[in-house]
Amino acid sequence: MRRILALAAGLAVATTPLAQAQNSDPSDTTKLALVAGYKALFTCSGYFSAGQSLPEIQANELSGIYVDYRPLMNQVSNAKIDEDNRTVLVEFDNDLPPRAAVWRPGIGCSTLPVGATANMTAWLPSFANMPSMDEPDNSTALGDNVTLTENTFALDLLGVPVSFAFDEATYGAGTRTSAVVVLHKGQVVAEQYARGIDRTTPQRTWSVAKSLTSTIIGAAVYDGILGLDNEAIISDFNKGGDPRRAITLRHVLNMASGLESNNPGSRTDRLYFGGAAVADQLDDRSLEAIPGTRFKYSNVDTLIAMRALREAMGNDAAYRAFPHTEVLQKIGARHTVLETDWNGDYISSSQIWMTARDMARLGQLYLQDGKWGDEQILSPDWIDFVTTPAPAQPNRDGVGYAGSFWLMNDTDGVPADAFAGFGNRGQYMVVVPSRELVIVRRGFDVAGEARFEIGNFVANVVGAFDAAEQARLAAEAAEAALEAEEAN
Repeated sequence: MRRILALAAGLAVATTPLAQAQNSDPSDTTKLALVAGYKALFTCSGYFSAGQSLPEIQANELSGIYVDYRPLMNQVSNAKIDEDNRTVLVEFDNDLPPRAAVWRPGIGCSTLPVGATANMTAWLPSFANMPSMDEPDNSTALGDNVTLTENTFALDLLGVPVSFAFDEATYGAGTRTSAVVVLHKGQVVAEQYARGIDRTTPQRTWSVAKSLTSTIIGAAVYDGILGLDNEAIISDFNKGGDPRRAITLRHVLNMASGLESNNPGSRTDRLYFGGAAVADQLDDRSLEAIPGTRFKYSNVDTLIAMRALREAMGNDAAYRAFPHTEVLQKIGARHTVLETDWNGDYISSSQIWMTARDMARLGQLYLQDGKWGDEQILSPDWIDFVTTPAPAQPNRDGVGYAGSFWLMNDTDGVPADAFAGFGNRGQYMVVVPSRELVIVRRGFDVAGEARFEIGNFVANVVGAFDAAEQARLAAEAAEAALEAEEAN
């Protein structure tokens, strides 16, 4: 028997026709359609991919969201979950069909276009032989059943900054930490969870997805599928004398494509929540700067990079499998889901769900110079690319940018070699090569208000680790001295 579940909210009241124009000032109905799409998508992913309960979805995924979405959440209907068909519906208009999000094994949830009905899921692209999230991995120090390393000095001293990360005050008033994982030399030396999250629960990465996308592109470059400095990387830029053909992967990964992007905060709501396709986002943007000369953070730049991979491979099945077979499976990240649009393109600028441990694995790959076990996944040149400041830099205190990673090269108290993936609502993956550390912090911070102070947190974790190392060395020296004295 079909089970239908509902998540509490008000009933839709909008009746005006849906605006079709893709402009920056949507109609009231379009705004409601986007909000309904947001609710459908996050309920779908939170329920089917992350296994959150309905109260957890309400508290984590649907509260603290975009400021402009909050007053509209109560103007769309309950989220109705169809367990048999793995769909979520949210009503927003008396005439138009409910917004629909559909879950499929291995690829998570996709949002259907506005006006589509749930029974149109049959024409979604098929994804044969996608990897299962259910297979446990106990083959590495990050395996599902592996506990903390027996380094009592690290555990005792790291426990202080890690526990403070969850008090909603020390590193930012109102911040909502859900997970912290700290690795040293690939071993878990600190780990804590909250808000219904555990080591097997994926969360949306938001823009940390850009760093994973860069890694996937790096693997494709290492395999000879793509070239970092090749021109005309997508067919939309390779028509006649289109000047956009000069845009390279190096440009888009450095956020320096030169393309127009006027939405505040680089938001691409029509793609993420409106059911638009990735392809719709790429062709209508003209140059407003010479490629490579200006930093401008843009989701579209990341989408171009992943679209370039699809076109270069020329085989959709191979493209869809590539992130899993060439990166994620090799590093044991089996709880990671890359979601797609309804046309089969990965929305890899944001719409990826990873556990904290899987995110730590990604950082560990870079600590290991792109090698996992006996296999080289990324070239040493790629590691240099993502850690060397790009020619065009952001106007942002304390950080630089390179290859879809933030460089914490001027952040107070943080080692100058640290680099990171940053994401909305408090997603952070920080790699500190000089200490052989990976620091992951996940959260559900209130968008536009609470901001987790990642620089202070990393500085405190590094300081605690340094103190732990000094204590360990002192203890070893004292033990050696005692043994020498007893020998005499």
